[in-house]
Amino acid sequence: MAVALLIIISLITVGSAYFFGQSWIPPLASAHGANIDHQFKLDLIVMGVVFFATQLALGLFVWKFRARDAKASSGPIAEPSARVELMWMAIALALFLGTNFVGATLWAKAGITGESSAKSPVQVEVNAVQFQWYFRYPGADGKFGRTDTKLQDASEGNPLGLDRNDPAAKDDVVTSVMFLPENREAELTLRAQDVIHSFFVPEFRVKQDAVPGQTIRIHFVPTMMGDFDIACAELCGLGHYRMNAKLKVVSEDEFKKMQQQPK
Repeated sequence: MAVALLIIISLITVGSAYFFGQSWIPPLASAHGANIDHQFKLDLIVMGVVFFATQLALGLFVWKFRARDAKASSGPIAEPSARVELMWMAIALALFLGTNFVGATLWAKAGITGESSAKSPVQVEVNAVQFQWYFRYPGADGKFGRTDTKLQDASEGNPLGLDRNDPAAKDDVVTSVMFLPENREAELTLRAQDVIHSFFVPEFRVKQDAVPGQTIRIHFVPTMMGDFDIACAELCGLGHYRMNAKLKVVSEDEFKKMQQQPK
């Protein structure tokens, strides 16, 4: 029985290691994502070792302290050891806090949140509203125009409430598809009009909430050309399932053309 249990646990462990060792995560498409992937795989290895050790210990305890006969099964049950219980709690707490601390430190070092320090990042305003993403570019003047919530009307072609009387707003470009140039830092300003949404692009290893009443900035460098899916990672209402958009990473020349004639 003990040998069979050990074989089963070993097969599950090897099978899990093989499955998670495959390239099942989306391909990496950002400069900062390599460290995040490394930490993710390291966490899986550590948790796998803990899982195997715990299940092995459980199987051994069940085998060692099994009821050998009816008399033994009807006898008194030994009191649990407070020292052992505290030891297991301390190990679990150390693993939980340790992985969280490492993850938070890694995210902080990646420098995703906050304003970009690059000289000329691509400025994009990301606006989330049930159940649509809108992306605004500042145009040739490099300045975002003034907006007014009273002017917001998607049926009139003004979902963001641009004030067309503001000279800086006249060349602003609003589109439902995001365009970014390859190997150039992009600075995104996240806004939400109604409820909390979450900007999530798996290939970029970027996920950040957009909160009503707050202006949140993130920045990253795309390193792979292609089309990527933008999803909302926050349950934002009945239409949450259809709140998605496309992000196209193109060459610098293509990006300049698309800014003039966005599709």
